[in-house]
Amino acid sequence: MKLGAFSVSLNVKDITISKAFYENLGFQVFGGNMEHNWLIMKNENCIIGLFQGMFEKNILTFNPGWDENAENLESFTDIRELQKQLKEKGVNILTEAAESSEGPAHFIIEDPDGNQILVDQHR
Repeated sequence: MKLGAFSVSLNVKDITISKAFYENLGFQVFGGNMEHNWLIMKNENCIIGLFQGMFEKNILTFNPGWDENAENLESFTDIRELQKQLKEKGVNILTEAAESSEGPAHFIIEDPDGNQILVDQHR
């Protein structure tokens, strides 16, 4: 199962303080918007998202169709196919992508310990 680029989306209390902390670890801003309280930061092929006030818990994130530089992959498994495969395996889908849609979509699942996993296709 090809899930695409992986990142961790962190729920932060103060995006300015968190940005400075991760910069001390060698991360650099890769995308996002401080004015809207979210940043994507990168250190080599490690990616984290900092999100202030957008969700309650940290989230594991996969982006089908993208590599770790947010570049389109030539070949990838569409999110609706991934969702179908997981359903067939008995995985509970908390938020579903519309099966009849095309292009950008997302779904959310949860692991046995309550960690949310967002599968978010941007193309």
